Amino acid sequence: MNIQVWSDFVCPFCYIGKRRLELALEQLPFKDDVEVEFKSFELDPNASFYSGKSIHEALASKYGMSVERAKEMNKGVGEQAASVGLTYNFDEMKPTNTFTAHRLAKFAKDKGSEVEKKMTEKLLYAYFTESRLISDEETLADIAEEVGLNRQEALEVIKDTNKYANEVRIDESVAQQYGITGVPFFIINQKYAISGAQPLETFTSALQKVWEEEHPKPTFQDLSTNTDAICTDDGCTIPNQKDSK
Repeated sequence: MNIQVWSDFVCPFCYIGKRRLELALEQLPFKDDVEVEFKSFELDPNASFYSGKSIHEALASKYGMSVERAKEMNKGVGEQAASVGLTYNFDEMKPTNTFTAHRLAKFAKDKGSEVEKKMTEKLLYAYFTESRLISDEETLADIAEEVGLNRQEALEVIKDTNKYANEVRIDESVAQQYGITGVPFFIINQKYAISGAQPLETFTSALQKVWEEEHPKPTFQDLSTNTDAICTDDGCTIPNQKDSK
């Protein structure tokens, strides 16, 4: 099974959705036969770099609400995050442009799918829990080193805005073709879609449904002439036999 995940590193529901998907997979016997691919999506490609504003202030300005209202909304999201074991530090978050972080994730993918998974998790954790500035060159280089990448190679990628830019843009172009306007967005086997950080039960039932459809149980045409001569948990049936003359 293949699962493609479109997400952004500053999207709170993307981290929650990612964790719910992982928790769902842990419950299923076929988890080792599932490949998860991460795709780039920028919620705001024109987002500025960190201005010093808090996430509460940034949301209040963007949506025309009070800072207090923004704090209430973030508190609710934080409670959802906590329900899947995540800690969101909204008061210290540094909202910023994520294009360079996406390019770095593509660099990690070139080093292997496991490195890409570690990088995706680390970037989300760095932003939401550690309150690190994930557009800062040195911070990104630190993160690359923390997941096992060569710091100098990573720094070269970070500083050259052309490196892996095309890979990010291709993901975003495909998202447009699919009509994806919000994230997280999950596509399973190029056939099924899940939009948003759905409840854990939704992920579990959806994955089970897809697996069963892709791996149907064999059905047979029964050529038996009677139902005798068979044993079950209840015992064995003795065939009726005619007396011979």
